[in-house]
Formats: sequence, C-alpha cells, structure tokens
Amino acid sequence: MLRLITGENHRCCDGTTRREFLQVGTLALGGLTLPQLLAARAQATQAGRGIKDTSIVLLFLTGGPSQIETFDPKMSAPSDFRSVTGEVATEIPGVTIGGTFPQLARQAKRMTIVRSFTHANSDHTGAVQDVMRCGNPAEAGMGAIVARLRGTSDPRTGLPSHVFLSIKEPDPQFDRERMRLAAATGPGLLGGAYGAAEIGRDPAVMRDMELTLTMARLEDRRTLRRALDRMRLNVSIERRLDQFEQQALETILGKSKEAFDLSKEDPRLVRRYDTGRFNTALRVARRYSTLGKQMLLARRLCEAGCGFITIHNPGWDMHGGPTQFNVPYGMERLGRPFDQAVSTFLDDVHDRGLSEKILLIITGEFGRTPKVKADGGRDHWPRLSTLAFAGGGLKMGQVIGESNARAEEPKSRPVTLDNLLGTVLHAAFDVPTVRTLPNVPRIVANTLDRAEPIHELFA
Repeated sequence: MLRLITGENHRCCDGTTRREFLQVGTLALGGLTLPQLLAARAQATQAGRGIKDTSIVLLFLTGGPSQIETFDPKMSAPSDFRSVTGEVATEIPGVTIGGTFPQLARQAKRMTIVRSFTHANSDHTGAVQDVMRCGNPAEAGMGAIVARLRGTSDPRTGLPSHVFLSIKEPDPQFDRERMRLAAATGPGLLGGAYGAAEIGRDPAVMRDMELTLTMARLEDRRTLRRALDRMRLNVSIERRLDQFEQQALETILGKSKEAFDLSKEDPRLVRRYDTGRFNTALRVARRYSTLGKQMLLARRLCEAGCGFITIHNPGWDMHGGPTQFNVPYGMERLGRPFDQAVSTFLDDVHDRGLSEKILLIITGEFGRTPKVKADGGRDHWPRLSTLAFAGGGLKMGQVIGESNARAEEPKSRPVTLDNLLGTVLHAAFDVPTVRTLPNVPRIVANTLDRAEPIHELFA
C-alpha cells in the first residue's frame, strides 16, 4: 500500500504542486504531467551539479532506544547502570555493543557508532520532530529537504524520492508512534509535493502497491488491468512514445512496481531477511516483525531510485511496568529481529557492491535513563541517544565520541542535531555546488549554510 501522507494542493517553492505529482494516476486518461515532471527531473540531474548517486535509509526506532543496550554497554559501570543484556565483542578491537546484537557485532567494521549524540527534548512528539527535522528553518523532515534538492521522483522509474515505510499497526501504542514519525517526515514550509509517500500499512508488507489519490478510486482492479493491457497494445501499435512519456506509462503499467515484488529475490536471501518468527507485540497477542522485509524493500527502492527512505520500527519505549516492555524483555523481543535484519542488510548491500551508494542511519527520538529502575525499565533521556551509520561511501569501522562513566552525557565530541542534518546533506549532495544553484529557495540555502557534518565520517 502506498499512501501519500500530505495530499493538499500546495504550491511549492519551484512552482510544482502536490496535485501535479499525484496526477501520475491520471496518465491512462491522457494526463501528461508525470512525463513533464520526469523530463524536468532529468534535466535537473544532467544540469545536476551536486546531486550524488547516494540513497539514504533512516531506520528510526520509535519510542527511544537505550543507548546502553544498543551501542554503549558500559559494563565497567555499577550494576544498576551497565547493560542489562550484557555485551558482545565486535570485530573492532576494544569495542563492544549490546548483548542482543551478536550478528551485528561481526559487521562492526562496516559501521560507525556515535556515543555522544545529544539533544535536549525528552517529549516523544517534540523529540521525534527535532531528530527528523534537526531544527531546520523550513520545519521539514530531512527526507523532504533531500527531495526538494533531488526532485520529487526518479527520472528512470518515476518512483518517489521520499518514502516512509511502515505497516498497519495492530497495537494502538505502536500506531501512535507511527503517526508521530509520519508527521515529522512532513514537508513543512517546502510544500506538499516534498512530503513522504507512505508505503506499507499492510502486515504482508508490499504484496502490492496502489496509489491512494484525492480523485475517486477505480473499484474494479480487473477492469483496470484489462484497460491497461489494451492501452499497452494500442500504444505499441499507434505511435512511438518519447522517453518521458514511455517512462510515465511504464510507471502506471507496472514496470516500477517490480521494486515492490519480493518474489524477484532469491528465496534464500528472503529467508535470511525474514524476521517474521519474532513476536514483537506489546498490548496485542501477536505482532510479528516485518523489519527484515522492510529492510529488503528499502534496498530494492534504493536501487530503483528513491533518495530518502524512513523505516518505522516501533516499541523501544521501555519504561517497564504493567503497560510497557522493560529493557531485558524488550531487547529480546525487538533487539533480536533488529540484529538479524540490519546485519543481513549490510551483507546484502556489500555483496551487491552498493555500500558506497546506500547510507544506513540508525537512531530514535532519544535515549534512556542511565540507571535501571527496579522493574527493569529505563525512562526518557535525550542527553545521550543512539546513533550509528553504515555505508554511503563514508568512513566506517570507528567510534565517534565518548560518553561519561555512567552513560549520562557526552564526555567528548558532542554530536548535535545540526551535525546529523549536515551529515545527511553532505552524503546526498556536493553541498558547495548545490548552494550555488539558482533555483534553491532561500530557506533551503540557509539550511545548507549551517549544515555542519560529522567530519570524522568524511575524513
């Protein structure tokens, strides 16, 4: 299921409207808006200047993952501060991570761990917005800024540049987390065309893709399929389409949908990704993990031209008590599928020669209190938060920053929200070149000016 999160008819900084982007759905009725957009995107890319061939996958662990049980175990701290899941040694000498990540430990040289990521917001809604927007003046999600500079869709496939991967959540708390994150990905002042296309909302994860438009939907898919088959035949007989008309036609007729068809993958690889045996439910009886399939789909979407993909992975709000996971139980439920899905993704991307082209970012809205409560829970703690990177042509196999002895605050090299945004922009663009382009709105240019990346990643 592909749903467009913001369907308003906003006019954007470059004159494109959200309605024009949605008119891909009217192609079979004669609309040519998509070919025009694709041609414009191709022209922008050729003029390109500054657009790197890099896709970004942001794996967002909603609820606030513990920095201690993920990437900073602190086993030398007192017993009520150290990781309750223990630690596992990584392939980087002297570096350990949380005990539920044994597979990921073997991938550590493909990752960079940040142990000094900090901000000041301990409210779920505000912190999600702060991390996703990093305080930029357009109040837009990072993916929306990428789409504004990269273009709303890929010129080869017509797929959206900015995507939000989620599922239909049976657990009401997890669904609230999804809605917070979906809202934070929004385009802010950039205009509706740059909002995320939400894909998923179906426990089967990507069995099909459909566009939910503001126009009346066609009820009979079989009728639509027959009409499209006739259209394909008529087009091939009557005339030769130019490049962008053909591309737009193929988007509607299904060529771009191949990115969503996991049956195209080697079944052995799909089984490696599949985390469906893990029941991650909190307040319902069953909620089997789809993270592996979401990670696989993200890789396929990157190959098909998506520029920024946010994956929603809920449940990390581990306060303990009668209504929440505590940390030991929650990390077993969520940490194990996370370990499998992310480590498989890193192997897969490496095996396909895509490590230079896909940047994975792992974070959440904040960390957890350093001291474990009596019931095994940890509360909100933004002064240190989980952050890690993999790929993207950046420097891997390192740890950036250090927390103090009890993982309460940065001891060295604080990494800020501005640094996160700067890293995203410098990974996706040649920022000095993009900054000089004449069609960059002032509000985006101001963001580029202040975007200071984590320099150790670019050394």
